[in-house]
Amino acid sequence: MTPEPASPGSVRSAASVNAAIRAIVLRAQGRPWTHAERALYGLLLEEWAEALRREEMGVAA
Repeated sequence: MTPEPASPGSVRSAASVNAAIRAIVLRAQGRPWTHAERALYGLLLEEWAEALRREEMGVAA
């Protein structure tokens, strides 16, 4: 199962996004990442940062 960024309008917690990020890292098992994995990782990092901002402001889902 490939972790994907949330669809527009949906909101995930920072912990949920972090779990998706960890899944990418674990699945790679030390091999170099594919272009698709790097792109997904970047999207997930942006989503995670936004989730952290929301949670710090007390607007968590």
